[in-house]
Amino acid sequence: MLGLTLLATACGGQSGSAGTSGKSLEGKTIALVGYGKSNPWGAYYNKVFADRLASTGVEINDLTTMDPGTQVQKFNQAVAQKPDLIVTTMLDTKAMVVPIKKAKTAGIPVLAVDGRPDPAVAADVMAVLSDNEKLGEFAAQNIIEGLKAQDRTSGNVIVLAGTKSMLVTQDRMKGFNRVMATAPQYKVVDEQDASWDPQLSGTIARQLLAKHGKDGVQAAYGMADYMALPIIQAAKQAGFPVGGKDGLVVTGGNCFKAGIDSVRAGELYGTATEDPGTIAAQTADYVVRFLTDKNPPRQEIVKEARITGANVAQYAEQCSHA
Repeated sequence: MLGLTLLATACGGQSGSAGTSGKSLEGKTIALVGYGKSNPWGAYYNKVFADRLASTGVEINDLTTMDPGTQVQKFNQAVAQKPDLIVTTMLDTKAMVVPIKKAKTAGIPVLAVDGRPDPAVAADVMAVLSDNEKLGEFAAQNIIEGLKAQDRTSGNVIVLAGTKSMLVTQDRMKGFNRVMATAPQYKVVDEQDASWDPQLSGTIARQLLAKHGKDGVQAAYGMADYMALPIIQAAKQAGFPVGGKDGLVVTGGNCFKAGIDSVRAGELYGTATEDPGTIAAQTADYVVRFLTDKNPPRQEIVKEARITGANVAQYAEQCSHA
């Protein structure tokens, strides 16, 4: 059983770093087999992760991608290179089982980030995880609260999810569906895999809004702010009112500056943390502790927070770097 530590979210996620300053890791190598820079979350995560480790002298081999098949190939490439540590964010959780087993056989430690690994290899990796079920719960709470504030006794909800082969996505939907079940008057009528892609999110949003019409959709969940904002844009283009007393209730997640601005403007009802800078900083700190033999716990979970117009000022700084 992996040890578990619950960590307070670091405000801002990038300035100052207990554990990374002044630690020499010259000669150490890390293979970063994570989300590619074509994804907004991945791009900022990778930047903060590299910046936080720059002063340590560790060499980071960038093997990032947003293609699940390519990620498996890059992970196998990393194993062949025999780094001191592989850091991975997994695009297809099941497809990564065999590569992780190869790393274990080769004696190469693996640190899983953001989403948990498949149970078949959970005992074989370390982890710095987002609290994904909680993030899903927050999204459902935002939708229920938003619809109730409009005095709606019923409502249909659409969901634009991240890549469904990821336990990140599955865990968020588990939390989301659990909370939505407490308000059965509000029903999810469509759930689509938008692959963490802003452009695809906009395309799917336009299709779903056209399919269901103004009277057929009252709320929407985009699993990241950069997926929720295209829903708002598509709604406006289709003539849907957004927010307010009778407009479409939209919630996001993985908070970004554009999402915070939208909450402040009264269009995005809410979002949640899991900003890339905070978890990148925590990962970098974990890497230093591990590579300097500080024996960190096998698993750490970053504490998340729900964000609405009522508390947006509290999280604006943390969420406004990406």
